[in-house]
Formats: sequence, C-alpha cells, structure tokens
Amino acid sequence: MDYNSDIDMDLENRMVTTSSLPEDEGDNPLRPRTLSEYIGQTKVKENLSVFINAAKLRREPLDHVLLYGPPGLGKTTLSAIIANEMGVNFRVTSGPAIERPGDLAAMLTNLEEGDVLFIDEIHRMPRIVEEILYPAMEDFAIDIMNGKGQGATSIHLPLPKFTLIGATTRAGQISAPLRDRFGVVLRLELYSPEELSLIVSRSARILGIPCDPDGAYEIAARSRGTPRIANRLLKRVRDFAQVMSEGKITLDVARKALEKLEIDELGLDNIDRRMLTAIINHYGGGPVGLDTVAALVGEESVTIEDVYEPYLMQIGFLGRTPKGRIVLPNAYQHLGIEYNGQLML
Repeated sequence: MDYNSDIDMDLENRMVTTSSLPEDEGDNPLRPRTLSEYIGQTKVKENLSVFINAAKLRREPLDHVLLYGPPGLGKTTLSAIIANEMGVNFRVTSGPAIERPGDLAAMLTNLEEGDVLFIDEIHRMPRIVEEILYPAMEDFAIDIMNGKGQGATSIHLPLPKFTLIGATTRAGQISAPLRDRFGVVLRLELYSPEELSLIVSRSARILGIPCDPDGAYEIAARSRGTPRIANRLLKRVRDFAQVMSEGKITLDVARKALEKLEIDELGLDNIDRRMLTAIINHYGGGPVGLDTVAALVGEESVTIEDVYEPYLMQIGFLGRTPKGRIVLPNAYQHLGIEYNGQLML
C-alpha cells in the first residue's frame, strides 16, 4: 500500500484540524461574549477577572496581554471578551497582514482611548514592524520619519492609551524585547472531555439541536481537547441526526456519525492513523526525522509540529528524541499492531 499517496490530501478538509476553517469565521453565534459564559480555562478566567476589575476601578486600560497555547482553544474569543468586559472597541488584525511599519502606524493612530488591538499570530509579524510596537506599548507614542535622506525629520506622535492583545501558538518564536513588554502572560490549556461536553451542550442549545448529555459527551471525547473541533463535529453530527433520528443527537447517533467521519474514540482521524502506521511499517516505528515525517504527510515541518504532534504526544502515541520521532507502544495497541521492538531513545 502506498501510504504517501493516502496521506497526501487536502488537510484543510480534516474535520479534526485545529486550524480555522471558513465555517468558524465571521460573527459566530457560538462564541461567548462574557467571562461568565466562557467555559473552561478556570485559572485564566479568574486572573483576567481580577485584572479587568482592577483596571476598571483605576479607570485605566488593561495591561498588554499575551495569550499562547495550541490553536482552536479560544484566544480570539477571549480577546473579544476582554474588550467587551472593558466596554471598549475591539480591533482585529494578524501578524502576517502587517507587512510595513506604516500599516501598523495607521492602525495605532486610528485607535481610541482604551481600545483593544488584537494581533493574531503575533510571532509572524516582521521584525521591522515589531520595533514600532516597542515605544507604542511602553510610552504610547510612535516616531514617524518625514522625508528622506539628510532632510528627513522625525515626528513624535502621541497615541491614546490602548491595550494590545497578542495571540500565538509558538511563544518561543516571540522575541524577548516584545515578550517583556506584555504585563499579562497567560497560557491556554487543552480542555477536558467534561468541559467540552458543557461547550457542546451550550452550542447545541444555541443552534436549536436536541442533544442528550451522553451524545454531547461522545462528541466532546473525540474533539482532541479543542472547542473549535467540538463545535465543528457537533454541526456534522447534526446532519446525521436529522437523517437517522429525527434530528436528536443521542449516544448511538453520535457514535455512528463519528464512525462515518472516520474519527475514532480518541479523536484520531484517518490521516493520523495512516501517518503513525507509515512510520511503523516503513521505519520500524522510528526514530525518524521531522522532515521525513513531513514528507509522509505532504506538509511543512512547522505544520507537523503545530498541528499533528501536540495531540499525539499528549496522548502518548508519539515521542521526540534526539534522533527523531518515535511511535510509542500505546499507538501500536490502538492501531492493533503487535509491538515487538524496543524504543530507540
């Protein structure tokens, strides 16, 4: 069997991808609007509530906030909640979209007092643009060069006090000078099945989908600890429920639907399973280099690290060693493959 051709497919069609798909964008009614509606991330919510209330008592903008963690956990949603709780405007952009210093300067000068500026994927912002942020975050001012050559002059332009919220899946790629300017640094963790079950039940109520607790838990348990995936699976299971059980999501309907979608009880899809199987069959379970694994999946190495590996490592299926990636015994058992070797650490 040619595993390479099986795996080389459009990853954007993966049901369990943590990347944002078109259906996840826009004015999503499933997104909570307040901290009280936001399920999970208890420690993050408790600390944010204190910081927000303290800032409001002082009548000052909230300190700059850095949110980091795996994709799909609600960093954008939480940022919008912060703006809503503070009662200010919420301006959204992303690191790759800010190509020149002038782009960022235009955004900053259009902010109003107390506004929240959210920069997604802040680690991908060009370094020359990043340097504009330093005085803006510290002194609420920027210096704009007027003219060129010997006749150029610098204009010191004050800015309204604002809150910058940066979101990243790769906190290690943020430069130390930028990271040090964030007063609040919070890590978002993967959700438990119990927390995701509450999110699925809440989303089902909003969408008008009859869903019993067992059906909600079954969807939650296969959602890889990620609310974005849980809501996406809920919508697809709804389709099966409307055909199979008059629209109601039960445990039996959820299981049958997810089996049809090839998502197993641990949330692995056919691509995960084929990647692990290919490493086992072609490379004896490893160790195998990251670039080789990327070639198996037909993706870039950074995508393997960000999208595939975190969850497979969390559930004990994949390990990183100095020699490369190895498939662990738990994965053999899950795939129904006999494990006869020793780990090459």
